[in-house]
Amino acid sequence: MSALKNMPISFPGLFGDWELNIDPVAIHIGHGIYWYGIILAFAMLAGLYLCMKQAKHYGLTEDNIMDMVLWAVPCCIIGARFYYVLFYLDLYRNTDGSLDWGAMFRIWDGGLAIYGAVIAGVLVALVYTKRHKLPFFAMGDVAVMGLLLGQIIGRWANFINREAFGGETTLPWRMKLWVSQYTSIEVHPTFFYESFWNLIGLLLILFIVSKGRRFDGENTWFYFLWYGLGRSWIEGLRTDSLYLFNWELFGQRIRVSQALSIVMVAVAAFMLFYNICIKKRSPESLWVHQVAAEKARLAAAEAEDAVLAETLMNEVPTEGEAADPLETEAVESPDAETVPDTETEAEEPEKGETHGNEN
Repeated sequence: MSALKNMPISFPGLFGDWELNIDPVAIHIGHGIYWYGIILAFAMLAGLYLCMKQAKHYGLTEDNIMDMVLWAVPCCIIGARFYYVLFYLDLYRNTDGSLDWGAMFRIWDGGLAIYGAVIAGVLVALVYTKRHKLPFFAMGDVAVMGLLLGQIIGRWANFINREAFGGETTLPWRMKLWVSQYTSIEVHPTFFYESFWNLIGLLLILFIVSKGRRFDGENTWFYFLWYGLGRSWIEGLRTDSLYLFNWELFGQRIRVSQALSIVMVAVAAFMLFYNICIKKRSPESLWVHQVAAEKARLAAAEAEDAVLAETLMNEVPTEGEAADPLETEAVESPDAETVPDTETEAEEPEKGETHGNEN
């Protein structure tokens, strides 16, 4: 089911007859500059800003974050598009059954999947951290905070596009959309459910999980656990789910995101339990503490070298001082003054003898 994008949005259970009608195209130039793209760009920048501010708490630098993002952003867009096309392949076929390759690349027509972006981001992070000899999970612990903030903001792009909504409901916060000029539906605002769920998750990571972090990867696994739990039930409410080809389970088609969320929750729960309860990791093993210890060691070594250099400088004789202490003793010895001048005394008697002979 799809809603008309040129019709108003309202929340009759909350605001009565008040309506909001936003054109999905912000600027009508060429194919148009969509609010969807503007909101996603803002979401990306906000997530990047948060990551850069948090980097130092994880033993990383702002340059580490920026360098990785320059690779991650284009790869994540490609991954999100590829994931969507793969599981909605029938939408990109011609009437004769052949694939419409041009339609696959028309990203401005919509069609991105967050799980595709997450998978691509993980692969980029693996390559980047290995190449730069950084711990993958320390980078992951920073990245998931930016990812959550990006998802919180990015889901409102679905609101502008009148998409990613759920089935019909009579709940007070139901959202009213139009499927034709004369027919409306009142549905779950699942875009808001996910945005709000992610906001809670981000606050939990910032103020609770990260404060008591015991191992690199704790934020990362908590993200997969929290997001997976929320997405698994929210996906069940949606009417536009991607399906795992034509596979069925208990007579129902399998929703890709729901199945992936359940698997993700199981894996994340196991990893948290293993590292906290079985491995019993301690904060001393965190990368940020290793970096701090190395900096302290280098600072101590530099201080020791500075003290040694100053000591050596003090031992070097200054200008005007005798280089050989034996020479100083010889010059200053009082015995040196009583040494007779043999040449003078020898000459004087000879002169006296000559005068006596003359007289």
